[in-house]
Amino acid sequence: MIERTIAPLTACVLEHPVVTGLADGSLPEGVFRRFLVQDALFLRDFGRSLALCAARVDGTGDLRLLCGQAADALDVERDLHDRLAADLGIPATEFADARPSPTCEGYGSFLVRTCAIGALGDAVAALAPCYLMFRRVGAALAASGSPDPRYAAWIATYDGEAFGAATDAHAELCGRVLDVLPSAARDSAVAHALTAAGYEWLFWDAAWRDERWPAEEVTRCSRGRTSG
Repeated sequence: MIERTIAPLTACVLEHPVVTGLADGSLPEGVFRRFLVQDALFLRDFGRSLALCAARVDGTGDLRLLCGQAADALDVERDLHDRLAADLGIPATEFADARPSPTCEGYGSFLVRTCAIGALGDAVAALAPCYLMFRRVGAALAASGSPDPRYAAWIATYDGEAFGAATDAHAELCGRVLDVLPSAARDSAVAHALTAAGYEWLFWDAAWRDERWPAEEVTRCSRGRTSG
């Protein structure tokens, strides 16, 4: 249900210049660098969100699934970031000192809030696009490959069996949770999935645009403005 609903946004992601640049190797290194740093920051909130969701499910099977996914978000993908950071010459201090972009902050906060205080259906649905859309990106890019070995390494992770299995497991969890919901609650869950899918597109675009917070000087000027 969710994959079909977010399909139009997934198609937009596949056409984004960051994604097409990964495929043909034309993506400027600086854009990929920004994406990796922000993705590392986002994964902290994604891991927290999975853990919060795990505390609310029934049954040890789903509890183990979500706890395992939380651990993988912090460990497996972090290992990928570490390897690519070494290849790109990104020092550890750049990750440590980085500030989440407005989109990264908004997406992470949306997931944490939904998984902490939202309905369970909303929570599992909001987490799903990150899995579903990244698998589609990985599969689409793997079909063409990339002449840049660093980009090819990133693609291989999201087209790999482990990520595919995690995506299938989360999709099955969504099915079990959403199938028993009344229509209004199911509609709410789908709406949360669409919001998350929108954030996914914005995340790619934020790296492309080098999205930043307003400078302190601009903020001071804004505070000094008067209407009239």
